[in-house]
Amino acid sequence: MRYVWFGLVFAVLPLASFAQDTLLERLDTTDAGRAWEAVGRLDINGSGFCSGALIAPNLVLTAAHCLFDRVSKARIDPETVQFLAGWRNGRASAYRTVRRAVVHPDYVFDQDVSAARVRNDVALLELQHPIRNTTITPFETAGRPAPDEEVGIVSYAKDRADAPSLQEVCRVMARQEGVLVMSCNVDFGSSGAPIFSFAGGTARIVSVVSAKAEVEGQRVALGTSLDEPLARLRDELDRGGGFNLAPPPEVNRIAVGQTRRDTGAKFIRP
Repeated sequence: MRYVWFGLVFAVLPLASFAQDTLLERLDTTDAGRAWEAVGRLDINGSGFCSGALIAPNLVLTAAHCLFDRVSKARIDPETVQFLAGWRNGRASAYRTVRRAVVHPDYVFDQDVSAARVRNDVALLELQHPIRNTTITPFETAGRPAPDEEVGIVSYAKDRADAPSLQEVCRVMARQEGVLVMSCNVDFGSSGAPIFSFAGGTARIVSVVSAKAEVEGQRVALGTSLDEPLARLRDELDRGGGFNLAPPPEVNRIAVGQTRRDTGAKFIRP
């Protein structure tokens, strides 16, 4: 595995400030998972899964890299993706297939996970049919959280794929080059999982999990703030965009006169 070091940003962060982080709580009963039915597992092409969350009756928010094949780098046919809302112990509150998918226009899928990739690692899935179920309420989204703000995460992962888990309190450690660094506990399968702010007593999605990393021995989650990326995705849907429209680029493109920005960070995808 490869881990990321985010430079000098963390040299001034007191690690004790993250001592209040809560442990993962499995949501494997109806009562425990009642508030999180709009979070679901995305079964992808019969060979893997990610996490995702409903933000409208017909729209699921997730990570862009979930929609690319790691080996061929080809885009995955969205019709082979299924959203399992509230998936627990072999049952879902609703099943839906995906009609089309849009990823951030500046997102580039390649083998090297960089800060630029994480910053744009967001996708919207339009479902074949809306989910209109009184027990499944789409989540609102909110602007970028402030450093040290408390956030939470609901996700699936390789060792807990049959039910979601909640970490009710983790924190925003820093923002760097448009990337949010959070003390949330994630693992493989957590890609695309919603990161929630609880400001005002309402859970709103402020980020999605793009990668996991390590800072001074502490495991962290990486994602992007949603303000600008989500607006661009919605605009792309409104203009009729979506897969499969063109082959994905295989290399990063740099405009004339533009220098490559390299933080030296190394990432791993969850």
